[in-house]
Amino acid sequence: MPRITLIEFNGNEHVIEAEVGQTLMQNAMDNMVPGIDADCGGACACGTCHCYIEGAASAATGEVNALEESMLGMRPDREANSRLSCQIDVNDDMDGIVVRLPEYQM
Repeated sequence: MPRITLIEFNGNEHVIEAEVGQTLMQNAMDNMVPGIDADCGGACACGTCHCYIEGAASAATGEVNALEESMLGMRPDREANSRLSCQIDVNDDMDGIVVRLPEYQM
């Protein structure tokens, strides 16, 4: 199981043992990490599971598809490393990545 560090906007860190094959969003919710609202339940229809993938780890998270790109386009706090955690399937290559959470979810 890859270990993933999620950091809330206030600096609180949560290191989780993530289940491969589940989304990053589901893993965060299963581990009760605050800061991912996931209002649409992972359907890529709301953008409330927005996160920032730090460093070179973004390669392990896969490519942004057109639907995710559309949802990210509605985020006023979007950065180059922005992703929707519902669109990231956890894999073994993600061991050790750091994910930052935004100040608020929309």
